[in-house]
Amino acid sequence: MLTIQAQSNIPTDFGMFTVYAFSEHEEDWNPHLVWVAENTDFSKTVNVRFHSECITGEIFHSKKCECGQQLDAAMKYMSENGGMIIYLRQEGRNIGIINKLRAYALQEKGFDTVEANLKLGLPADGRNFDVAVEMLKMLNVKEINLLTNNPDKLKSLENSGIILHHRVPLEIESNDVNESYLSKKKDYFGHLLEKV
Repeated sequence: MLTIQAQSNIPTDFGMFTVYAFSEHEEDWNPHLVWVAENTDFSKTVNVRFHSECITGEIFHSKKCECGQQLDAAMKYMSENGGMIIYLRQEGRNIGIINKLRAYALQEKGFDTVEANLKLGLPADGRNFDVAVEMLKMLNVKEINLLTNNPDKLKSLENSGIILHHRVPLEIESNDVNESYLSKKKDYFGHLLEKV
């Protein structure tokens, strides 16, 4: 059963956040994390971002995706407006960093992001957002606005008992490297992107 293993306040460049570590076992070194801005009221409509881990984009500033910029934008938004980021340990659309690098190597040979995953025998997107919904319920969050461009994240809230009031777009300008990646998100996964 998923439980809160630890929590602490962490000052960031964007403001103060309370961070909760959720996992089934306290020995889990890669728990899901919930970052809650200090001006957040769980009894009201809460701004929420479901964000999947991306070590290449967030830490090493890879230009192949927009994950790092999305995380920064979400932290800034939550700090200014109240809300939380549910940080899911689902690296590389939940295929893991090793397979992600293998997929990148195939992309260098001309495969797109979906084709590379499928060639490796992996799903195009293996993420599951039910665990994010579970964490919202554990924190007694009942009504939310969701920062996302991803229709699958919106669908994860259907029949969940959590009321979705608004989708807040979180679109980042493309660069010379990730334009085809973003186009694939829009054309294959149906992401709600206006600038692509």
